Amino acid sequence: MGKLVENAGGQKMSNRNNTIGRRAALTLPLLGAGLATSARAQTVRVPAITGATAQRTLRFVPYSNLIVMDPVWAISIVGLVHAYMTCDQLYGLDDQFVARPQMAAGHEVSADQLRWKFTLRDGLIFHDDEKVRATDCIASIARWARRDPFGVHMAAVLDEMTAIDDKTFEIRLKRPYGHMLYGLGATTCFIRPARLAKTDAFTAITDQTGSGPFRFQPDEFVTGSSAVYTRHEGYVPRQEPAKMWAGGKMAWFDRVEWHMLPDPATAAAALQKDEVDWIERPLFDLLPKLKSSTGVKVELVDPMGFFGILNLNNGAPPFDNPKLRAALLPAINQQDFMAAVVGDQPGLSRAGMGMFTPGSPYASDAGMQVLNGKRDIALAKRLIAESGYKGEKIVLMAPEIPEYRAMAEVTNATLMQLGLNVDFQSMDWGTLSARQRSTDPAVMAGWSCFCVGWAGLWPSNPGSNIPLNGVKANPKMEALKAAWFDAQDLAGQKQLAEKMQLLGFEEPPFIPLGQYFIPYAYRSGMSGFVGAPITAMWNVRKA
Repeated sequence: MGKLVENAGGQKMSNRNNTIGRRAALTLPLLGAGLATSARAQTVRVPAITGATAQRTLRFVPYSNLIVMDPVWAISIVGLVHAYMTCDQLYGLDDQFVARPQMAAGHEVSADQLRWKFTLRDGLIFHDDEKVRATDCIASIARWARRDPFGVHMAAVLDEMTAIDDKTFEIRLKRPYGHMLYGLGATTCFIRPARLAKTDAFTAITDQTGSGPFRFQPDEFVTGSSAVYTRHEGYVPRQEPAKMWAGGKMAWFDRVEWHMLPDPATAAAALQKDEVDWIERPLFDLLPKLKSSTGVKVELVDPMGFFGILNLNNGAPPFDNPKLRAALLPAINQQDFMAAVVGDQPGLSRAGMGMFTPGSPYASDAGMQVLNGKRDIALAKRLIAESGYKGEKIVLMAPEIPEYRAMAEVTNATLMQLGLNVDFQSMDWGTLSARQRSTDPAVMAGWSCFCVGWAGLWPSNPGSNIPLNGVKANPKMEALKAAWFDAQDLAGQKQLAEKMQLLGFEEPPFIPLGQYFIPYAYRSGMSGFVGAPITAMWNVRKA
């Protein structure tokens, strides 16, 4: 899969239990500035619309700027929302995480599971009015298979992909591959025209032509400000009810406007004044006010939440030292991190998270005492000294996204308490993303860690748990992952996942910080929200 792109004030530590009070550890600058400066909170860059135009226009506030539009090249959550709007997939996961035919009418599998024959359904048309053909699917699958873990492992056993006719193609394998449909339906295998899909997988596609329910309007895109989509008139939705990424994707709006409002208070004020319709990730501290606002509803839709982690750069000093990474674990208190993220909002977070998303088949208790046991700062300090750490600088990147910033603040307080030499660097998400995905050795060596929240589906299984890969691959982890892809039953896969978790605690590629859930905030009268790990823009409508 492509790479991920996506305040301190007087911290007071309780000697009794080594926890960090949320308000002591975190002063939210965005919230504070937004509420203290009323003029700023009232200034909204959203053109007024009325009447029928308003009814057919959706004004959406995404959680971040739209930077990456090609999820094969690089992963960002906001980029995936864009991809699901503009592109479609051969299969889609339903709400039980079963892959269902989406662009495909269906498939046939030979008795030896070495030949997969796929047939496209009728009425598939790209945004340029060209029909979707088998050759487009083959080119898209081939490009996906160069980057996505499920695709890479499929490619390793691939014999040949052949177009039988415009609507039918065949994938022949050298040996069975049990993750075929999940890979096609749950990852980044979006079908694009062959002319675009032939783009090298390590080069971003800039033409956003797809076959999804919405068309991207490049002439109206202003980075950091707005993006516009219009309904794809030629899109023929499936007839089944929409369930997550499967079923009928109905585009009820002629026009969808994304308004990037980075200040959470400004976005909340715009929603209250009916200047926008939907905020994807409202600030947790503003939820009580939004819940009590006339004409506004707050609803938890995402069933899997976010997988909060401290991402460690194991490819550069000082965190190239696995003993130093592991030494941090006794000091990590997931309750502190989740309290900093959600505040005192009940039911929106959980601690006790290991290397896989809680509630998924691969989550387990293996080795969890290292995170669930009594927190021990003294032990962590001793392990740090034994690791050979000599005071090298640790560059902690802290983006403006509120949840990530909150976790970064607690990380900063924890590392400083441990006596580490921390360089806390504030930056926007685009800058962090560029630094994190750079292959320039000098840039790679210039950062040590950052906090991020992965959409919960991705870390739910070893195949798509990208953080497990680390910046620098661990051969032992890679071997366990390869065995997981080859395992033929769930019991064997679970055993391998437990081994990955134990290895992850011994030589951490990242540190789990907890799971949190962010509700949508939207104008009353809207309905049809589809529960999915990535925001689904279809089926949503106004009364």
